[in-house]
Amino acid sequence: MFKQYETVFIMTPVLSDDQMKETVKKFENILREKGAEIIHQENWGLRKLEYQIQKKSTGFYQLFEFKADPQVVAELELQYRRDEKIMRYLTVALDKDAIAYAEKRRTHNFGQKKEVKPEVPAYEMKREPKPEPKFEPKPEVKPEPKSEPIAEPIIEPITEVIPEPVIEPVIEPVIEPANEPVQEPEQEQIQEQTQENKEE
Repeated sequence: MFKQYETVFIMTPVLSDDQMKETVKKFENILREKGAEIIHQENWGLRKLEYQIQKKSTGFYQLFEFKADPQVVAELELQYRRDEKIMRYLTVALDKDAIAYAEKRRTHNFGQKKEVKPEVPAYEMKREPKPEPKFEPKPEVKPEPKSEPIAEPIIEPITEVIPEPVIEPVIEPVIEPANEPVQEPEQEQIQEQTQENKEE
């Protein structure tokens, strides 16, 4: 009784596109020659590895989903080991839940890139006319009278200047005698005049 299997193998990244396609075709033919029924296949392209294998950090991934006898799986894995282009491989038998998931993945294109729709040039895009903005008159706002800023009084510290005392020199007044001494010849003349007056 046939069982449903899923196999994934990783090819070395040094292969060209043609060499990679030839390797995939080789294992596809092995399955068909052994009487396997290939249900689905996917080429996942060049992907980064979780860890290095044979000093390689990337590899080409390929998936086959097929129905076959368990002996066919043993022969397929033997061919994997003999081929130098294959770095790693893994084959698993699918139960009913895995088969249902695989069918769902195929129909919904899980793991495949979505088709990118071509971008429409900007000049070909239909642009709807923008509605004209409605201008409503704004109420006039009277400008408030600008009040000039009040200058704050500048308070300077009062520093009293105490004048130094001026010491003036004391000048003593010169007192002259009121009655100057009469000279002797003048005294004699006065006496003579007084006598003459008496005689007369």
